[in-house]
Amino acid sequence: MTSVLLLTMASVALQLLGFLFGLLGLAGAVVAALLPHWRSTLYIGPDMITATAYMKGLWMECAWHSTNVYQCEEYRSLLALPPDLQAARALMVLSCISSALASLVTVAGMKCTNFVQSSGNKSALVLSGGVGFLCAGLLCLIPISWTTSDVTTDFHKPFFSGGMRYEIGLAVYLGYASACLSLTGGMVLCWSSKGDETKTHPYLQTGQPSSPPPAPPYKPPEDLKDYRAHSFSSLTSSGYGLENYV
Repeated sequence: MTSVLLLTMASVALQLLGFLFGLLGLAGAVVAALLPHWRSTLYIGPDMITATAYMKGLWMECAWHSTNVYQCEEYRSLLALPPDLQAARALMVLSCISSALASLVTVAGMKCTNFVQSSGNKSALVLSGGVGFLCAGLLCLIPISWTTSDVTTDFHKPFFSGGMRYEIGLAVYLGYASACLSLTGGMVLCWSSKGDETKTHPYLQTGQPSSPPPAPPYKPPEDLKDYRAHSFSSLTSSGYGLENYV
């Protein structure tokens, strides 16, 4: 009984740890998608006093001046945006939605909740939540890696005609951390659902070993049957019946 309790506590701890990682990944992905710090650059004026920082995100671009003035402007037209920015938007939104759905499914399937009573259904829900977090992490990692490659390539071009050279912003690093948390949470949840001992050992649910199967009915050997039949036939052939022995 003690081993069953320890296994249950370990499984609950793994599920809570995976859910916590996935929830942190969801929060980080939402913040990274909303922040305008995907691309940033700093421009210093000729007088070395005034400085302006320019930042670009998925939804807006901002400018910060050394006079503590912060100005942001949203992108006016969706169709006028470059295709890579539109794809990054869509992937980040899908990542956030996938993480939110995975969080709800995981909460319903965790052993410390009472939304579902069957242990088999709980394990299936936890596995589905883990797969959802894995998909969310991959969806978040794709636009982050794409942006990193694009910014690095433009920065190292010898003849760059795009104006200012941008560097990797804070939101990209936050996106990497969020993707890693989501992937880690998904793997932990999948592992905890696969390591459920109640699937492979059903007797652990009651704490007692299963009863042995009933013994098969006794059947006399074939030689003994032949001997009895031979003895009975010899008695009847000799003229003696069973009533003569009474």
